[in-house]
Amino acid sequence: MLYSPESHEPLEPRAWDPDVAFTTIREIAADCEASFESLFWPIHPRDDEGDGPFTSLYEGTAGVIYALDLLARRGLIDTTRDYVPVLEQAVEVHRAKPEFEQWAHPPSLLGGETGILLTLHRLAPSAEIAGRIAELVAANVEDLHHEFMWGSPGTMLAARAIDRLDLWRESADHLRDAWEDSGLWTQDLYGGTPQYLGPAHGFAGCVLALAHEPDEDVHRRASATFKRFAVEEDGLANWPPVADGELVQRDGTIRVQWCHGAPGMVASLAEIARRDDEHERLLVAGGELTWRAGPLEKGASLCHGTAGNGLAFLKLFRRTGDELWLERARSFAMHAAAQVERERRALGRGRYSLWTGDPGTALYLALCVDGSASLPGFDDNDFV
Repeated sequence: MLYSPESHEPLEPRAWDPDVAFTTIREIAADCEASFESLFWPIHPRDDEGDGPFTSLYEGTAGVIYALDLLARRGLIDTTRDYVPVLEQAVEVHRAKPEFEQWAHPPSLLGGETGILLTLHRLAPSAEIAGRIAELVAANVEDLHHEFMWGSPGTMLAARAIDRLDLWRESADHLRDAWEDSGLWTQDLYGGTPQYLGPAHGFAGCVLALAHEPDEDVHRRASATFKRFAVEEDGLANWPPVADGELVQRDGTIRVQWCHGAPGMVASLAEIARRDDEHERLLVAGGELTWRAGPLEKGASLCHGTAGNGLAFLKLFRRTGDELWLERARSFAMHAAAQVERERRALGRGRYSLWTGDPGTALYLALCVDGSASLPGFDDNDFV
């Protein structure tokens, strides 16, 4: 068995309806705007570990504002507030008391100052903000995290967003030099030195950063590692969270989500894996596992929810042109919309977070409307 059935739930028998998608997007946005509290959004019980509230791009103020702005630019919603002063204040609050204090790292894209500033720069571009972002990117070039959330793969995106390709290439050169013969990077993370595989903390996130200007060596090495760590069974494939680990984790479950497991590996490698029968087969096998496992019981989010898993289907649709993958992505979108509605009804409130909550799900619904596959926070056009 390559997945844990108890971590998933039956797919809602709900046909794709773009009107439902648009309505859900508007409801999420309206709930976010109505629930804003001066600087922060209320922390959802699933996100509350006693160290919030947050200002970050990952699960804080900046992430919600980023999602609202992106949806507004796509003409899907109208925002009712000026969030520039909010983001300016968020930068100051973050500098005074960084989130994830035990691993404080200001250059972090998803958890640090960089992500907040990028969101501010998106709303109110200035040379001063771009200059500070450049300082943070430069400070992260030789960072030993070697992963997307805190490390240089994340700040490489920031460099491209402010049109500093010189800084991107400096980080890219260092990242390539740190790429080990095993095909992996070693992460200095959480007080240890693991070798993660997924996009949030490991190999796939590093490859995504390099994929903006890939060469044949990147394609070759990334494809070999993708193939090497695949665990196959009956035409399905999954990948363990860490290179020297098993599929089954300490809690007895197997991860099938964007941050760890097949969905994230497929979504990350779909556009860079070699175009041959072997890699095509593995990508499809990972997509089939994601479909077979079904929506995640954890909820609708991007990082570890139904929407994030659906990104794998959108990437496979873009790679193969097979409408089946778009149909599956939209089926997951309808289920994710139902999950948002169900949880809001149960708690009387939404989940205000880009990567772990409703705004990220709204972005996924928007992608499913037009069949695009631009993952928020990863592709070039998301911050420019």
